[in-house]
Amino acid sequence: MPTYESHTRDPLPASDRLELPYEIRQKSRALVRLESGLEAGVFLTPGTILRGGDRLLGDDGSVVEVVAAPEEILEVTATDPTDLLRAAYHLGNRHVVLEVAPGRLRLGRDSVLAAMLAQLGGLVVEERLEPFEPEAGAYGGHSHSHERRAIHGPGSAHPSGSARIHDFLK
Repeated sequence: MPTYESHTRDPLPASDRLELPYEIRQKSRALVRLESGLEAGVFLTPGTILRGGDRLLGDDGSVVEVVAAPEEILEVTATDPTDLLRAAYHLGNRHVVLEVAPGRLRLGRDSVLAAMLAQLGGLVVEERLEPFEPEAGAYGGHSHSHERRAIHGPGSAHPSGSARIHDFLK
């Protein structure tokens, strides 16, 4: 089973693809299945967030392209920019993970939040099935760790450096 521990900018074409929802792309350790059906392990620096288009280098020299999987999301728009700012304020107060783009906010599908947004007025809230690329966060959330570094911790690696399967399940 190959493991992927770092990003790469290698111009070689990717040998496989890895389609993941945001929930998994924000984890530093995961047991995944590549598009080809092959199981693989992902061990990244804590805090790394994988983004669609990222490329990971495997311990076997392979390169995989990360694809942001379509997810059930809410897309919020407004005619008046102040209404959209008000929505962002209220969602931020609830620590909702948001994708921010010109003229719109996107968040994971949630009926309670959809009802709250409807009560605010002036907003159009639509359900969509699309890739979700939320903000990384202001306090240390980052993406694209390009240094090759294994994740180490209690029980996280054999002396040889290869991971144990139970480490993926934490």
